Amino acid sequence: MSKVIYQKPKSLTDVTFHYCPGCSHGIVHKLICEVIDELGIQGNTIAVEPVGCAVTAHDYFDFDIVQAAHGRAPAVATGLKRSLPDRFVFTYQGDGDLASIGTAETVHSATRGENISIIFINNTIYGMTGGQMAPTSLPGQVTQTSPYGRDTHTQGYPVRICEMLSTLDGPSYIARVSTDSVQHIKDAKKAIKKSFEYQLAGKGFSIVEILSTCPTNWGMSPVEAMERLRTEMIPYYPLGVFKDIEEENE
Repeated sequence: MSKVIYQKPKSLTDVTFHYCPGCSHGIVHKLICEVIDELGIQGNTIAVEPVGCAVTAHDYFDFDIVQAAHGRAPAVATGLKRSLPDRFVFTYQGDGDLASIGTAETVHSATRGENISIIFINNTIYGMTGGQMAPTSLPGQVTQTSPYGRDTHTQGYPVRICEMLSTLDGPSYIARVSTDSVQHIKDAKKAIKKSFEYQLAGKGFSIVEILSTCPTNWGMSPVEAMERLRTEMIPYYPLGVFKDIEEENE
């Protein structure tokens, strides 16, 4: 007698992803939907999608979705959660959305301890608009707006979101994970699940930063992009849990 060992998450539609080959968005979409299925919350979930490459996430997620203005997803999620406290609400945002135009919304939803979950895709570049320098672009990184490499003397240093938010009292769970290997993808799913479980338990604000690739705007093959993630991004953005109120209370 045969048995099913793998199947597509029910929370994921049959629409083909529009993302470029090697992009990490597809991996993360699948992980989110697997967790939602495992928690049995598909019919109770509201996602807030960003402005960016994932602006069409509503084509892929088979649950309620709201489109927010650029950077405003945490504010929209706050309104949804406060008016519909029985719903599970999460945002899906890139670094150009969350860490630039949306910095205020990110920081203040965290410091208020809003009972929402944030999935933060960090690929160190603006993807949808053609590869401009992002707040997370690494020192020396060549982009459309830093053609000679990011100069920290004139363009500042990359923003480490997890480290910054971990200084606040409001967040309940802050973690940084990666998509560069099977083990790291498994770890990413565990972090996403914990973030979602914390919201369901009413523990407040949580964020999972996911280091991701953008082969097209990096000018690399998918394999080269994964290697860059390992050798350049992870050393600058170390993986791990930066805050967990359960561990702090033990």
